[in-house]
Amino acid sequence: MQRRSILLAPLLAALLALPLAAGAQTALDDILARKQINIAIPTDFPPYGFVATDLKPQGLDVDMANLIAGKLGVKAELIPVTSANRIPYLQTRKADLVISTLGKNAEREKVIDFTAAYSPFFQAVFAAKSLPLKSWAELDGKTVGVTRGAMEDMELSKVAPAGADIKRFEDNNATVSAFVSGQVQVIATGASVAGAMMFRNPQLGTEFKLLIKDSPNFIGVAKGEDKLRLKVNEIIAAAKASGELDALAKRWLGRPAGELPQ
Repeated sequence: MQRRSILLAPLLAALLALPLAAGAQTALDDILARKQINIAIPTDFPPYGFVATDLKPQGLDVDMANLIAGKLGVKAELIPVTSANRIPYLQTRKADLVISTLGKNAEREKVIDFTAAYSPFFQAVFAAKSLPLKSWAELDGKTVGVTRGAMEDMELSKVAPAGADIKRFEDNNATVSAFVSGQVQVIATGASVAGAMMFRNPQLGTEFKLLIKDSPNFIGVAKGEDKLRLKVNEIIAAAKASGELDALAKRWLGRPAGELPQ
């Protein structure tokens, strides 16, 4: 009897799992049926997601969420999340998608799935449009502001010419202030910091100049929801082909999306 129980245990476990397997792949159908897609977005991370003066969320991730909802022909219900709770919201089905500067790595791939990349996330060199800067060699003789110890500081040190005057500041606020006030001609920083700076100081005419490091963003999908993931991939591919992804990146990050991994 005991042996039979041991043999039956795996079968019973498999049978109990059947309803779950059958219930998978329902997210896309559910979205289309209720005519609403629930999308987790950031509201504290400009220019990807932040609350504007009219108290409405805006930014690249918000625009991407609305683009996907529009292509699906449903309403976008935007759900503010933080870095800490964005994946749990997806796992507990409080959100159908997470569009919140989500990078893909092996640990996250164990618990959620990812679409193709939809936008760049990068560290770069920025300066005024009036300052020609098309190669690292042209940093020679220029003053460059960077946050001490940040990734862009370490990477910049590898490529900047000896004649570049690199001025290091203790935090991002100090680095941005130095650039805005004219203490430095060039700023090396992350896309989010630069995007927020350009949004708040349009009079400076700042633009993307040189890429330091690229780390693209992906959209998070609940594990096993392949129908939804593949549909979103279709939308991303079409938006890439039509130039919509480049336009979003240009608007919020000051540069086109460019080549993005699948």
